[in-house]
Amino acid sequence: MSLEVVIFIVASAGIIYVSRASLLRPGSHGFYRFFAWELLVVLFLLNMRKWFVDPFSLHQIVSWSLLLFSLFPVIQGMGLLRQRGKPDEARDDAPMVGMEKTTVLVTEGIYRYIRHPLYSSLFFLGWGIFFKVPDWLGGVLAITATIFLILTARVEEGENVRYFGSAYQEYMKRTKMFVPFLF
Repeated sequence: MSLEVVIFIVASAGIIYVSRASLLRPGSHGFYRFFAWELLVVLFLLNMRKWFVDPFSLHQIVSWSLLLFSLFPVIQGMGLLRQRGKPDEARDDAPMVGMEKTTVLVTEGIYRYIRHPLYSSLFFLGWGIFFKVPDWLGGVLAITATIFLILTARVEEGENVRYFGSAYQEYMKRTKMFVPFLF
């Protein structure tokens, strides 16, 4: 069995475990996120053996820039959700995991500019992996993962509007989805 197959099985088992409740609820944000995660794993495995080939080429520089940039939104986003979002296991409006069960709308820090820093991080991660070996198959995987991330965010926004009401709708008007000032 190849290393790629072993990594795929182990990663998929973890993703399935985290997504188990969402997979039973098609239409929840976690359902779409499952597919985005799986596509990113496949994209990584496709490019894994060429991670450090031709390290100073333009596509590698773009790749490393995107990969490094992907760290900022996830680190700041997770920290703020834990500190300010007041996650509570009693929140039960969708199949959510731990820190997703926020009870306070976080609108400071990175959330002042984008609504989904964790998905933004996955967006930059996926495109960073793509640029390791930019080819048509990787492009299809990166585009498809991006579509699933957008679907995930849109569904989660509906869930947030149901929970936070007009405050979330107002927040949506003044922020972007993934990239500050652009998208």
